[in-house]
Amino acid sequence: MKDRNYKIELRPTTVDDLGTLFQFQLDAEANHLAAFTSKDAANKDAYLVKYTRLLNDPTVNNQTIIVGTVIAGSIAKFIMEGNTEITYWIDKEFWGKGVATKALKEFLTLEPTRPIFGRVAFDNFGSQKVLENCGFLRIGTDKGFANARQMEIEEFIYRLDA
Repeated sequence: MKDRNYKIELRPTTVDDLGTLFQFQLDAEANHLAAFTSKDAANKDAYLVKYTRLLNDPTVNNQTIIVGTVIAGSIAKFIMEGNTEITYWIDKEFWGKGVATKALKEFLTLEPTRPIFGRVAFDNFGSQKVLENCGFLRIGTDKGFANARQMEIEEFIYRLDA
């Protein structure tokens, strides 16, 4: 999959997608970059309970990213501390191929809520580039405990208004 001109599709995430999406987040490098993961990312039962609940939450917009016929990741809008936030997770096989950028641009046409915020670990340069390529502006920093790193790290806060 070297060609960047492939088609991506977003569709509402289903319970059937969760097993595949769970497998993506087990990757050690991906967990390190995401940094702010669940306390027990390897607990499949806890993952399935959490995300099945989120699929039924009307304040959450969960979409599965499809490339061709393959699940390539997920993208979602959720509310945290009163702010609308964006999150995405791309299977490592699709890193560096424009999937996250294309998916986020498409998602932003489906999700009208603005402003919308993105948070990213200070050293996750790929995700920073995705947000910036989609019009997000870095507006600040925060520090928080990153479960995947077992330490407090800096994160950059991005915002999209239009």
